[in-house]
Amino acid sequence: MANDPIFETDRSPPGKPDAIEIDTGLPEPVRDHLGQQLRSVFATHDDAPRFLGEPAVPEEFAPQLRRLETRLKTHEEGTVAVEQALDGLLDDLKEAPSRPAGSAL
Repeated sequence: MANDPIFETDRSPPGKPDAIEIDTGLPEPVRDHLGQQLRSVFATHDDAPRFLGEPAVPEEFAPQLRRLETRLKTHEEGTVAVEQALDGLLDDLKEAPSRPAGSAL
């Protein structure tokens, strides 16, 4: 609760000098050493992904993935085309003059 205006936790009591600020950060040599230790523990030898966040996929799955991507893209484009066609039909129906009941077409 540093610098909390309600509790005033960072203020010294009246008549006493202000608190001495203490640097709680680690010295640079210690940070470097810990960084090296962490890198050695977490180092992996996996292939790099093609895209950020995408796991590396074995090449034997590449043809199936391409087919799946093509199907998904076709489905999406087809859905959009059908939606546009239906919107066009609905717009045409809204714009058509209404005919009185019983009139010949």
